[in-house]
Amino acid sequence: MKIINKFIICILMLSMLQQVCLAGFWHHGESLGNEIKAEEYPASEDVEPKVSDDTLVIKGGVETTMDINLEECLKYALGNNPRIQAAMQDVFASDARVREAWSAYFPQFGWQTGYTRIRQLQLSDVFRRDLIFNYFVLGQISASQMLYDFGVTQNQVTIRKLDNQGYKITLTGTVNSVICDVKTAYYNLQYALEAKKVAEDMVKKYEAFYNQAKAFYQAGTKPKVDVTIAEVNLSNAKLTLIQAENAVNIAMAKLNNTMGLPYSNKYNVAENLRYEPCDITLEGAIKTAKESRPEFQLAEVKVEEAKQNVKLVKKSYFPQLTLEGQYQIGGKSPASNYGYNFGGYLNFPTVNGMLIKNEIKEAKALHSKEIANANDTKNNIYFEVQESFYSLTEKKNKIPVAFLGLKQAKENYELSYGRYKVGVGDPIELKEAQVQYQNAMLTYYQTMYEYNTARANLEKSIGKNISNDEVQLDCGKIKKKKAKNS
Repeated sequence: MKIINKFIICILMLSMLQQVCLAGFWHHGESLGNEIKAEEYPASEDVEPKVSDDTLVIKGGVETTMDINLEECLKYALGNNPRIQAAMQDVFASDARVREAWSAYFPQFGWQTGYTRIRQLQLSDVFRRDLIFNYFVLGQISASQMLYDFGVTQNQVTIRKLDNQGYKITLTGTVNSVICDVKTAYYNLQYALEAKKVAEDMVKKYEAFYNQAKAFYQAGTKPKVDVTIAEVNLSNAKLTLIQAENAVNIAMAKLNNTMGLPYSNKYNVAENLRYEPCDITLEGAIKTAKESRPEFQLAEVKVEEAKQNVKLVKKSYFPQLTLEGQYQIGGKSPASNYGYNFGGYLNFPTVNGMLIKNEIKEAKALHSKEIANANDTKNNIYFEVQESFYSLTEKKNKIPVAFLGLKQAKENYELSYGRYKVGVGDPIELKEAQVQYQNAMLTYYQTMYEYNTARANLEKSIGKNISNDEVQLDCGKIKKKKAKNS
């Protein structure tokens, strides 16, 4: 419980710090002072948009693009994602409901004042005259205190506490899910950027192909069809580049939406897709999931909550010991008289044996249902961990194969381009080599993206972050290498 409370406090602190971070995210540079400076108030011709490295930068202004990495994306998401904010409010509301349940032990006070005009029907008919009375209540104060209800309130409080614990676990699960979504969107943006670089590289290669074919045609050593083929290939490459640039914009918008900052300005990604070893065993992953997976813990809480509800329903016929008192001022005139009463009462509820009997049956059935749901949840978590683990193993094994295919495609392209450059190659052969090289690069980056995404899914499945060494990995060799490098 203390760990979860600390976690929620950390989330709130991150949310406060986030406002400061956003100020830097939107506006960089020194604040404007009273003294007019040229760098703060540039000439009109110096603030026209200029394209630098495919990023729009205003020369002389305070708006600049910033670099962002995965860690910063996660911080922004923890402070701004609406799903996390909504889950936090559920926790706060549930905490208030716990106090609402405790309120049954606190005294209750009431105040009443009023005026009543009464005409006695029966007496007026007997005495053959109107009997009309005025009744004033200047003030009536009432107070009651529940002394003991044989554990009913205690059961209600226990159920509310379990409900509150469930919402806290749900908050942890929401954070876990958002982190996975942010990582997936971030890796997707990295892949889109790599695909854009591949498209740009292909445009340069097809331009070189076109210039070479044009030179051969002007020299009379190659036919016009080679130039036509090169032109078509160059146009297709430019079209692919346009699509790749659009994919980058969509991937960045998706990442912004996942972080909860859909209106963010464009930024540069400071990292490239890379391979981080992850040699966790299946047994270790399952063990970690049992200890850390929020859904696993939530299933057990729901079972206990259903059990407490059975106990509460069985107490439906229990009495309640209450102390009550009243003091009144009023009468024929607003303050002509006063009265009071006080006493203790043992109030028995109206008992419907048929109703209570079936409510108990219903509660027991729901308890059995939650046990079955808990077992189903545990089975699904076990399957999800297995699926994520085997998927990660598959993606990891595909990386060296994809890298070898990239190396072979590059060698084949270089040989084909060299043959065509000296005039002995065929343009169709060169085009096929270029397409194979392009596909090999995209396949390699796609494999890296799938590996990192599979790693994020495994982290979500076990409920912990592997990247920060929260899980013990069987990678002694890797640690030795890191120690040598350091």
